[in-house]
Order: sequence, then structure tokens, then C-alpha cells
Amino acid sequence: MLFAFICTDKPDGLPVRMAHRPEHLAYLKGLGRALKFAGPFTAEDGETMNGSLVVIEADSLATAREIASADPFAKAGLFASVEIRPWLWSLGKPEEKA
Repeated sequence: MLFAFICTDKPDGLPVRMAHRPEHLAYLKGLGRALKFAGPFTAEDGETMNGSLVVIEADSLATAREIASADPFAKAGLFASVEIRPWLWSLGKPEEKA
């Protein structure tokens, strides 16, 4: 089952984000095939990162929560909120042909 992590940074969290970004990226890469896609939300300028969207495959919501809580950003206290929702990938899957 797929789960979407919708994460919102705390106000003025950019320094924390930048300090822990290398470990965060390494953690996500370490998830291997469980990671479907990920990237930062941005402010209206399209550059200033202020949150994260991560989609993973996991056996259960409990496992998804464990993965989210082990993220270095979460451990550093970057997020004001993290919503974890089951998600169905309906369109635009990589294996689909245009």
C-alpha cells in the first residue's frame, strides 16, 4: 500500500532543513524501492523550501509512521505537522506509456 507524507515545516525552519538535508536525502535513498517519489514544497517563489511530500510503499500505516518518524528531519524537530495518508496512484505511474 502507498502512503503519502505531507509535512509542513515550522516557521523559520529553513536553517534546520538545510543543516539536516544531506542526512534526510541519504535516509530517503536508503529506503530503496519503498520510496516512490519525494520532494520539497516551496514558498510562492518556487525556491524557498518549507515542507515535504514523500510517497512510500509500506505494509501498514504503523510501518509508514515508523519510517516517517525515523527521518532525520522529523528527529531534528523540523516539522510543525506531518500527515500520513493512504494513497492510490491512479495516473502518471512510471510504467504507464504516454
